Amino acid sequence: MNPALLADVVAAVHLAIVVFVLAVPFAALAGGLLRWRWIRSPLLRLAHLGIMLYIALNALRNELCFLTHIEFDLRREAGQQGAEGSFVGQVLHDILFVDVDQALLNGIYLGFFALVVLTLVLVPPRRRGADA
Repeated sequence: MNPALLADVVAAVHLAIVVFVLAVPFAALAGGLLRWRWIRSPLLRLAHLGIMLYIALNALRNELCFLTHIEFDLRREAGQQGAEGSFVGQVLHDILFVDVDQALLNGIYLGFFALVVLTLVLVPPRRRGADA
C-alpha cells in the first residue's frame, strides 16, 4: 500500500483517539449529572485511563506518541516532510500538531491526566456485576 496513504490513515486514527481522549472526561461529568449508564462502563473508563496513562508517561519522558513516529516514518518513506501530501493529510496534520513548546504540551498532558483521575473519583465506573 502507498506509504503516503498509510500515513494519512495513521493520522486519522490518531485524531480519532485524540477526540476520544478529550471527550470522555466531559462526557463523564455530564453523564454523572444526567445519570447516563454508559459513561460508567468499566471498559470505556479503563481504556480511557490506559490511553491517558500512556500519554502521561510519554510526557514525563518527553517522548512523542508512537503514532506520531509511525506517521512521520511513513511520510519520510513516501518522500514527504511534515504536512506534505494529500489535502486530507495536511488538514489532519494541522489539527494534530500545533506549534507549541513541547514542555508546555507535556504540562497540559499531565494536567489533563489529573482531570481524568478526578473524573474517575467523581463519576466512578460501576463495579463489576453492579446494576447502575
